[in-house]
This record gives sequence, C-alpha cells and structure tokens, in this order.
Amino acid sequence: MAAVPSSKLLGRCVASPTGKHSASVIFLHGSGDTGRGVRAWVKEVSVPDLAFPHIRVVYPTAPARPYTPMRGALSNVWFDRYKISHDCLEHLESIDAMANSLGAVIQEEIRAGVPKHRMIIGGFSMGGAMALHLACRYHPEVAGVFALSSFLNKDSVVYQAVEERARAGSPLPELFQGHGTGDELVFHKWGEETTALLKKAGMTTTFHSFPGLQHQLSRPEIELLRSWILTKLRPDSLDASGQ
Repeated sequence: MAAVPSSKLLGRCVASPTGKHSASVIFLHGSGDTGRGVRAWVKEVSVPDLAFPHIRVVYPTAPARPYTPMRGALSNVWFDRYKISHDCLEHLESIDAMANSLGAVIQEEIRAGVPKHRMIIGGFSMGGAMALHLACRYHPEVAGVFALSSFLNKDSVVYQAVEERARAGSPLPELFQGHGTGDELVFHKWGEETTALLKKAGMTTTFHSFPGLQHQLSRPEIELLRSWILTKLRPDSLDASGQ
C-alpha cells in the first residue's frame, strides 16, 4: 500500500473572506475529485456563492493513492475502502493516516487566529465520511460537521467515539446531513441509518432529504447548508471582543 504523503503536500483551493477572517470551513471533496473541482461545483449550483465576509472556506485536495474499488487504480481519495458498502469493515489505517495529514490544515487555521470552536468541517460523499472521523474522533471541539450524500459503515468506530464522549458529558459537534432520495451510488437509506446511529449514540443531528436528487450537490442543499453555517459561525461572535 502506498504511503500517504505529508500534509504539507496537500493541495488546496481557498475562498477568502471579504472582511475580517474570524471563522473557517474545511470542505472535503468526494472520491476522484479535487479541492478546485468541488469549489467549482459549489459555485455552479449555489446562488449566492458559498462565500462569506468573515469565513474562509478551504477546499483541500486528497493525494492520489491506490483505491481498491477501482481495482487498485490511483485516485484522489481520502482513504481506501474494501468496497463501497455500509456493510463492511472500515479501512482504518488509511483513515487515521489522512486524519493526521488533515490535522495540519486545521492547525493552519488555528495559526491564522481561528480557534476550533469557530471551525466547521464537512464534505461531499467520501469527504463527508472523512469529516465525521475528523470531527467526532480527532477534533470534537469544532462548531459543527456536515456530510452531503455520505455514509458511515454500520460498525464504524465513529459511533463508539461519539457514545463515549456523550457518556462522559463531553461536548460533541452538531451534524448537518443532506442526501438525495435518487442517489444510486450512496443509497439514501445509508445516510438515514448514519444519522439515526449517530443520534442514538448521543449526537445532535439534522437530516435533510432531497426528493429525486442523485449523487450530486444541489442549490437547495447548499442554501440550507449556508444558512446552517451562519447559525454556527455568526459574524459577530469574535468581533464583540475587539479582536
């Protein structure tokens, strides 16, 4: 198995805030895509754009690695899968290696003056699953996590991590999840089951169904996501301190 490159080599595309930078969103693309690709897709489907006066939106690019569902061909993926199914084991070695690499992206935002509670991590498809691992297992201090057309394997270690934090009374990020009912790659019911199991474990979740939507982004979904982001990362949360 190929080693995952250093986080310093992760490419990224950034939508900079038009005003004072006081919060950040990290948006992870789906398998086979790039940060620049999903940024262009978001701009294509959303009016207004997913850009903000106070929030920097960072779109990292996963390194190319052998991907088992493509018979080992190289693809820009956050981690490997044994197969595209919710009923199999997670490839934890690659998930955890990439979580460490993406941790450097989070540290860059911290060095820019943004604390974790002023960050949201999310993504589309595989990017949403990676975001759930990051937010629930590695960086639970973030303000929220979103997963669009995504799922977790039914025995995911994320469920145990959430349950343990909930039992200990430790804070957990809120989840925004969206999924099209016409998705034939990542079935809608896989998304519903993910939300149900996370809620059962102790997480606050919101699940939005989009009738007929296939494995893709849509304007109504991005509009809802934009509104949710603004409720979690209000523009005046840090400004009142004079910083």
